[in-house]
Amino acid sequence: VARAMAEGAHTRAASTYGLATTGIAGPTGGSDEKPVGTVYIALASGDSETVAKKFLFPTDRETFKQLAAQAALDLLRRRLLR
Repeated sequence: VARAMAEGAHTRAASTYGLATTGIAGPTGGSDEKPVGTVYIALASGDSETVAKKFLFPTDRETFKQLAAQAALDLLRRRLLR
């Protein structure tokens, strides 16, 4: 899902990159397969294959959102430094 979201953002915005996150911040909504704290982050660009990563941040909702945003921006930062 995150991969499709990033590709859609990249295409619709006609931008260099498309960045997307989706996950379960909690406190409810988790499952055995996708527990609370799971986040998927994807980065799409026209010059390479879309990258998607899974992270687990088992913490409170606010900290989860901060960590997910930080991880997403770090993924973009690393791509820019290549």
